[in-house]
Amino acid sequence: MIEHISANDFTDCQRLFHGRGHAYENLSHVNVDWLSPVVLITLYQAVDEAWLLTQAQALQTLISDCKSVQVQRRYEKFSPTQVLLGEAIYNTIVSENDLSYHLGFGKAQNSGLFLDMANGRSWVLQQAKDKNVLNLFAYTCAFSVAATAGGASKVVNIDLSKASLSKGRENHQLNKLAKKDGKQVVFEGVDIFKSNSRIKKYGKYDLLICDPPSFQKGSVNIERDYAKIIRKIPQWMNAGAKLMLCLNSPDLDEQFLTDEVARECPDCVFEQRIANPDVFKEAHAGKGLKVLIFEYRPQS
Repeated sequence: MIEHISANDFTDCQRLFHGRGHAYENLSHVNVDWLSPVVLITLYQAVDEAWLLTQAQALQTLISDCKSVQVQRRYEKFSPTQVLLGEAIYNTIVSENDLSYHLGFGKAQNSGLFLDMANGRSWVLQQAKDKNVLNLFAYTCAFSVAATAGGASKVVNIDLSKASLSKGRENHQLNKLAKKDGKQVVFEGVDIFKSNSRIKKYGKYDLLICDPPSFQKGSVNIERDYAKIIRKIPQWMNAGAKLMLCLNSPDLDEQFLTDEVARECPDCVFEQRIANPDVFKEAHAGKGLKVLIFEYRPQS
């Protein structure tokens, strides 16, 4: 694994090795992320512990700023994280496009920033000026940070998890983006599928960001539920609004999403697909993250 990683041009946060794309033989169960000053190895099945320690030592040597090498075992209950080498670091702050984000290790399955969405955040940063933005499934509000920094007039963050939104507030405060009156950035801890009136309250919107989980027991099954979101677009969005619709499921391809849009809101016109960062190589097209941009052009 280590032979596929170069120490050149490191940023604060990036995927170093993407085994989950099945592009590397016998390594589809391993990802490696650099979340300065932590190297995080994520395992989706058990490995030989001697091999793991050898890889960890090589990574520590390769990256001079590395203070901790940790491993998260996703195949075990609660996805526990263990410090393999160096310091026990549980929190850090990383930067991307001159914006900062709080990350955590060992307390939740995800650290707080999805690295495959880096190009999507860059697009939002460039598109958000003077826009009223709706950010669905906001998580820790990284898209909102990008939108607000990009000059959005308002960003409305919707997520069922109030704990995640609390982290989102911290990310805005970290970047000195939260206005004192609270009107520019809104945090609503509600169920997207049961709170249409709350969502409409702050509209209409000029930019929609929808990055849903593929499946969350009791709340989201995106194969079933994406249609419910797309058919609300005429209620939520202004004419000419940009729509960033994301799909993470490896079992659903780009065609699924374009078919859903064509059926549920045919006034949405496809514009482009945002490419994933180069490191997220996929052996089979359509298995990784899909990020599609549409424009809402109502006919009447």
